[in-house]
Amino acid sequence: MTRAAERLHRRAVELLNRGRVADARRVLSQAAGSLVDPDLGARIAGTLAYALARTGEPAEAVRMCEEALADPRLDPHTVAILAGQRGAIAELVGDLDDAERWLTRGFRGLGDDHEARANLLINRSLVNIRRRAFEAAEDDTAAAVHIFADLGMGVAEAQARHNQGYLALLKGDLIGANQSMLCARRILAPLSAVTAATCDLDRAEVLRDAGLPTEAEEILRRTARVFGTHRMPQARAEAEFQLACSLLTHDPVGAREVAKTAARRFRAVGNETWAIRSDGVRLRAELTGGGFTRRGARQSGPWRAPDADVVEATASALDQRGFRNEAAALRMSRILRDAGRGDRGPDHAIRIPPAASMEVRLLTHEARAARAAAAGKGAAARRHAAEGLEILTAWQESFGSLDLQTAIAMHGNGLVLTGLHSAVKSGRPDIVFEWSERARHLSQQVVPLRAPPDPIVAAELAELRMLRADDPAWLSNARVTELRDRARERQWSATGAASIESRATLDEVRDRLDPDTALLSFVFSGDALEVLVVTSEDTVIYDLPRWPAVREMFAGLRADLDMAATVRGPMGEVVRRSLSARLAALSDALLGPVSALSARRLVLTVPGVLSGVPWAMLPAMRARAFTLAASATRWVRSESDNRSTTAGVGFAAGPRVARAQEEIGVAAAAWPASVTVRDTGASVDHVTTMASRVDVLHVAAHGRHSADNPMFSGLELADGTLFGYDIDLIEKVPDTVILSACEVGRSSVRWGEEAVGMTRVWLHAGARAVVAAPVVVADDDACELLGAMHEGLAAGASPSEALAAASERTGIVAPFQVHGAGF
Repeated sequence: MTRAAERLHRRAVELLNRGRVADARRVLSQAAGSLVDPDLGARIAGTLAYALARTGEPAEAVRMCEEALADPRLDPHTVAILAGQRGAIAELVGDLDDAERWLTRGFRGLGDDHEARANLLINRSLVNIRRRAFEAAEDDTAAAVHIFADLGMGVAEAQARHNQGYLALLKGDLIGANQSMLCARRILAPLSAVTAATCDLDRAEVLRDAGLPTEAEEILRRTARVFGTHRMPQARAEAEFQLACSLLTHDPVGAREVAKTAARRFRAVGNETWAIRSDGVRLRAELTGGGFTRRGARQSGPWRAPDADVVEATASALDQRGFRNEAAALRMSRILRDAGRGDRGPDHAIRIPPAASMEVRLLTHEARAARAAAAGKGAAARRHAAEGLEILTAWQESFGSLDLQTAIAMHGNGLVLTGLHSAVKSGRPDIVFEWSERARHLSQQVVPLRAPPDPIVAAELAELRMLRADDPAWLSNARVTELRDRARERQWSATGAASIESRATLDEVRDRLDPDTALLSFVFSGDALEVLVVTSEDTVIYDLPRWPAVREMFAGLRADLDMAATVRGPMGEVVRRSLSARLAALSDALLGPVSALSARRLVLTVPGVLSGVPWAMLPAMRARAFTLAASATRWVRSESDNRSTTAGVGFAAGPRVARAQEEIGVAAAAWPASVTVRDTGASVDHVTTMASRVDVLHVAAHGRHSADNPMFSGLELADGTLFGYDIDLIEKVPDTVILSACEVGRSSVRWGEEAVGMTRVWLHAGARAVVAAPVVVADDDACELLGAMHEGLAAGASPSEALAAASERTGIVAPFQVHGAGF
């Protein structure tokens, strides 16, 4: 009977490690019913107790474990094993001091049982992770990895390496965290739905901290369902807790409701510590009034703000349980709410707690800035906001990929808007320019160090293209998810940071401007819009009071633009008249104060809230050459294009574009020599190879914008989609890229200032100028306008000058616009 019980116990442990907790409980119950010796019986009871804690019965788990420990017949080794299990249960429910006591007791009696020692090392590392004692946690985790590897325990080793990834996340190493977790997941996910969900629960935190909350939240909702299906209420509530934390960044109403649900679920299983952590998130959501959404709009919740005493009591409870970082975040949220209401608060300094997370460090500077602003100390407010952004910049130095650079700006959104609001309030053009550039340049300042082309990435993207072509529901395909994750992993890790580019000064911009050129920098401070006009002689700020009306105009603008390009006949005329009136009103609201500006060439820098404006179609922009620069700094630092000749020109025609062949034929006729690929020759490989050998690339193809993941936006070529990730595989990109494709000029607004799409991908890869349209363009217009543009390019004109001249010569007003350094 004892041998049978031993086999059952080993089987149950294996099932637990594989995440099959319910099956493990059944096997343990069967083993407990066998006649066994006291030590084996106690070990079975301890393992069953841990399984009970995993499935939402922590009180019964504690009772069972302590009852087994009370047996005086147990040998010291069994007592040590049980003490370790009791410590693991305490860690699971968030009682960190109790967990440490039991784990310490366990270590004393283990002897040379290396496997058990490794298990206790992992559990002690989890306690230190909660306490943010990272060095101790790293030492324990590394020792456990070594032991498991020596014992040939692949699953346990993968679980420990996953924990190393989680430590990397908490220390701010998003790239290392993503790599470690994905590597571990490849071993653990096939074991069971629960182990896959456990891996995904932590990886969702990586995506959230990387500024990708939408994707993180999809994963967290899915993992919560998995845990619910397997009757694991503790794990389900943990997923809901993380979901609430993610929603805090952009949806406080949703965060509040999810946190309340998580707290109820934790209390239902007797886990008061985690319930208090959820209360903290709920209170932070309720304190959000006066904060900003990801698009930079001010927001407030439909509830009465919590009392200060309730907030402080919850923060103190978090402190007492060892969650000092979360307590600090809650207190900072209260300071921000009070400052937003004009309450300057007490005179004592706001201190950054030891071992604070990046979120709390930035919140501390934001709270200092908000309190200074409430006291009318504008210079101090901007200084505190700038200090916070310097911390973010230091973190950004480790990231070179566009995906991370733009997404990571999430963490600085509040600081940027606080600084911008104070700058605008100052009324000083030099300060407004400084903060406008801080906002624009935040995700531009890291100069990427691009890795050599990776054939593995190329092969995986080719497979992804095939899956997309073969499966209409491709996004729900498990293999697609795996390949997308790998593409991101490789792009994050392969693209390093070469240097940090300093911001241009206002004097540098003026020096670059000639009398016929002006900079228009649109500044959005959360609830108002201004435009800063810089010329070689002067700098002036204009308020744009019709900003609320502009927002209303956006509602039907894109639909009108698309219909005007596709609908013909009487209905088309009606649509076009409506569009003309809307564009005229938009032009007047945005450009009215500067319409008398004599400059014929304009450099525009715009916040994300204006990313969908078809600038080339606004009446005030007629007969002007303009470029949409990512920042004034990037435009100033770009080399002037004074070349009279072009080394090479390439054209590609994608499938199913009615006049693509005619378009590239007309355009190619402007050049003495060029290379063209069409039909089956216009494959991703052929187009990217051609792109690496020419200075001007023109692609006439259908475009597709992926709002959730702009790096998977692309151009439809003969063998599938050329993704944004493919562009990173081009060793040398052309100086000028012309994308005659609907939608690829569109951008996804990530965090206030950040707009990401295919144009930004090309610019990040090294292109100087990208010509694209954010909406559908009539085939006839694209063919004639871009053909005429190439005549100017071939004659040595800059892209912006060539496009403006083509529009004036043909009379065609289309939404094509130049991004980057168009002149």
